Amino acid sequence: MDFLNPVFDGFGVVVQPANLLYCVAGVVIGMLIGVLPGLGPAATIAILLPVTYGVEPVSAIIMLAGIFYGAQYGGTITSVLLRLPGEASSVVTVFDGFALAKQGRAGTALGIAAIGSFVGGTVSIIGLTLLAPVVAGFALDFGPPEYAALALFGVLLVATVGNGGRLKSVIAACLGLLLATVGRDTFTGADRFTFASLDLADGIDFVPIAMGLFGLGEILYNLEERQHKRQEPAKISTVWPSRQDLRQSRGAIGRGSVIGFVLGVLPGGGATLSSLVAYAVEKRRAKEPERFGRGAIEGVAAPETANNAAATSSFIPLLTLGIPANATMALMFGALLIQGIPPGPQLVSEHPDLFWGVVNSMYVGNILLLIMSIPLVGVFVKILRIRPAVLAPITVLITLLGVYTVANRIFDIFLVIVFGVLGYLMKKFGFEPGPLVLAFVLGGLMEIAIRQSLLIFGGDVTGFFTRPISGTVLAVLIVVLAFPIVKQVRKSRQKSKELV
Repeated sequence: MDFLNPVFDGFGVVVQPANLLYCVAGVVIGMLIGVLPGLGPAATIAILLPVTYGVEPVSAIIMLAGIFYGAQYGGTITSVLLRLPGEASSVVTVFDGFALAKQGRAGTALGIAAIGSFVGGTVSIIGLTLLAPVVAGFALDFGPPEYAALALFGVLLVATVGNGGRLKSVIAACLGLLLATVGRDTFTGADRFTFASLDLADGIDFVPIAMGLFGLGEILYNLEERQHKRQEPAKISTVWPSRQDLRQSRGAIGRGSVIGFVLGVLPGGGATLSSLVAYAVEKRRAKEPERFGRGAIEGVAAPETANNAAATSSFIPLLTLGIPANATMALMFGALLIQGIPPGPQLVSEHPDLFWGVVNSMYVGNILLLIMSIPLVGVFVKILRIRPAVLAPITVLITLLGVYTVANRIFDIFLVIVFGVLGYLMKKFGFEPGPLVLAFVLGGLMEIAIRQSLLIFGGDVTGFFTRPISGTVLAVLIVVLAFPIVKQVRKSRQKSKELV
């Protein structure tokens, strides 16, 4: 019963009028941003980071969390109605969602997506409630060697799981690690890659990088890509799925919840990977896999359930270990630091109001999503008719003003422009900015942890393997890295035998 006391106290935090208002605002903004192609939660959270500086920590994180999981459903609307995913995690929904819309069943697809999103999100929140305190208690045994191993695992895993191709993801992650070294060395005080600039002496701040890559870069890219791709949204009739639709979708929703929860916890996993895996699983299990891509209701239910479950479970490593599992969680990491609250094992015990307030706000947010998603569909369809050329300048202005207000430095505006151009070029040539941002965040943590560990071990690298937790993490890391190599060697041998 002692375990339940802080959980109930968390509900008391959520029902405070201000926090409820921020929860509603976050969910609505998230849905709205999900509808607008190209922005997404990462860009929106990056743009709103300066705004959270003057807001109470609990309210700020509740709002940003609502934006994250609210955007997962918002992206579904454009995927179904326009064959244009508003979110990367909604790309898979296009395959069957738009096919259902062409059959006159757009409302059914949106309805089943809303139900799946609610179920997946709720299952994942329950898992977060039960698992997060256990992970946090376990993480109290973590020292510099354990954090070094975890950070290294996160960087290497996200570098091989990114969406832009393995080599391109590795290159982006390496660039992020390089950027993390800019500034004055914490241990020796020596300047690194500052080029005698006082503005770079303290390193590159997280906010200009995030707002440049995800905000300005995405806007520039989407203006070029979508200015000639205007089409009318499909019409919506009924929005409630039939009993047969629910019967066909229940297995997909159940499996999508589990897949999303598990993959959301993993570094580099997240909503996009979860939706892809859930869709692939349903297609492989189906007795008639040829239905997929032609309007299979399971092809909407599975990915939409998985991406919402993953959006919630990705908070576990952030809040309990201080390790962001994906690019958006890296932005949440920055938001917590702006509030002066370092995420990690001590968060549960030192800031229980924030921890349980954010977790329990997700129950409320998911209910709000279910209630509002269907009635607001008509409003979002009207928003889709606003020209990108009108929205883009407003967003750019907010971005530049926002980054200036963080430290009142003109230099930060130039940084946003530089990283905006870099973000545009990365998208243009198939590089995803996610691995760069994640590696930048983890790079600073990893360097400090590794150097502290080497001081503890007297410079002996084998010390990492003598500690149970860090040794286990590094052993798993070696297996993960060795698996594709062994697989490639086996394929080469198999081809050699066939040629002989």
